[in-house]
Amino acid sequence: MSLQTETFPSHSPATGEVLHEYRNTSADEVHRSVARARVAAVAWKGLGYKGRRRVLLAWSALLTERMDELAELIASETGKPKSDAGLETSLTISHLAWAAKSAARILGKSERSPGLLMLNMSAHVERSPYGVVGVIGPWNYPVFTPMGSIAYALASGNTVVFKPSEYTPGVGHWLGETFSEVAPFAEIFQVVTGLPETGRALTESAVDKLAFTGSTRTAKKVAASCAERMIPVVLECGGKDPIIVAEDADVKKAAEYSLWSAMSNAGQTCIGAERVYVEAKVAKAFIAEIAEQAKGIKAGINYGPATMPSQLKVIQSHIDDAADKGGHFLVGGRDSVQAPFVSPTIILDVPEDSLAITDETFGPTLTINTVASIDEAIRLSNASKYGLAASVWSKRNGEKIASQLQCGMVSINSVIAFAAIATLPFGGVKDSGYGRIHGEEGLKEFTYARAVVKPRFNIPIEFTTFKRTKFVDRFIRTLIRILHSRRRG
Repeated sequence: MSLQTETFPSHSPATGEVLHEYRNTSADEVHRSVARARVAAVAWKGLGYKGRRRVLLAWSALLTERMDELAELIASETGKPKSDAGLETSLTISHLAWAAKSAARILGKSERSPGLLMLNMSAHVERSPYGVVGVIGPWNYPVFTPMGSIAYALASGNTVVFKPSEYTPGVGHWLGETFSEVAPFAEIFQVVTGLPETGRALTESAVDKLAFTGSTRTAKKVAASCAERMIPVVLECGGKDPIIVAEDADVKKAAEYSLWSAMSNAGQTCIGAERVYVEAKVAKAFIAEIAEQAKGIKAGINYGPATMPSQLKVIQSHIDDAADKGGHFLVGGRDSVQAPFVSPTIILDVPEDSLAITDETFGPTLTINTVASIDEAIRLSNASKYGLAASVWSKRNGEKIASQLQCGMVSINSVIAFAAIATLPFGGVKDSGYGRIHGEEGLKEFTYARAVVKPRFNIPIEFTTFKRTKFVDRFIRTLIRILHSRRRG
């Protein structure tokens, strides 16, 4: 069978049941999709902000009408509870609508001051879409995460070719089908389902920018592939997100939210908690509270199975390493992994060189270490190679602590709240990637700036010419001395 007609199955992670077969798109087909998107990009850009807004808001309305259907599909392919899938759908729609409504205001022409030296010139900055944006999405949040690139890229005037995860191809296919119902013409938003080779083909295609979500290891390969052709990338990678609990925290709330952040979606959340650093004065109370609350959390009820079976080995290795190095189980144990589920696991006093501290676990596990001071908590939080998100619990010093953390996003007295706010940028630093989706920064991410100047009136001072006179040179030097000779505070 040729690659052009070959298919691959989508499975239920809970039962292993085959849900559907999807096309395994070949490299040649990916390249043709990008070529078609490039042709369509001219007309899509030509619709202008108002025209694109109408289309994207129509898509938003359609997704709203069919949000239960989408949530059901997400739940079937990821294994997450229907309630969690519904929340993901709702947040996605909110971001889509905001991007559609905000693009013109944020990306419109920006007038700039020319300064005294260039007083006769008008100056402005305009933003232009790249053209074709490739998006490679993850399986843990198969709608919310990729739509952070798709919606913002489309609103900015780009066409998009989207490769969903091979674990959630049905969700990506469904997005493409629904967009086609509101699209004014074809090829604006195309979906290419397939195995990893399909994603690799997209990174090697003639896209003008690429947005990738996945592991840091794969992200480096994607960046290297795009760098050969000078293609800019947005990389949203993993995290080892800390929670800092200060002595003045609301301990009960901090425990409740920390537990949810770590365990929801089976711990398969890049911005979910994996480490807690709690000040000694409240450590005993916090640990007792989170242990009590964890008693009511059950795998298969409050959260689903591991969507990607191979992740179970990683989770087991981190649990074993933490135990071997002296960690103590507060909840769960070495036998927490019972495929395809992992029971809630909380480990105390884990050495900082343990895999459960240094590497992303991506499972329903949490380490809790007691610290002598907030300074120590900040230092240990920042010691990670990752820098995606964090949470700070303090009634008086939340912002002060947050400002010292080396990460892209912080929630104070809350967890992952920033993801639900469309006006805020989303992204990390260090091994967690670079570039931003969401918010003003997300719209600008998928455009490039163009500086434009033109004379407003003629003056006798001309210096961009071989006819520049000595008088002009003296005038420029004199003006610069007047403007800049004094040291100003």
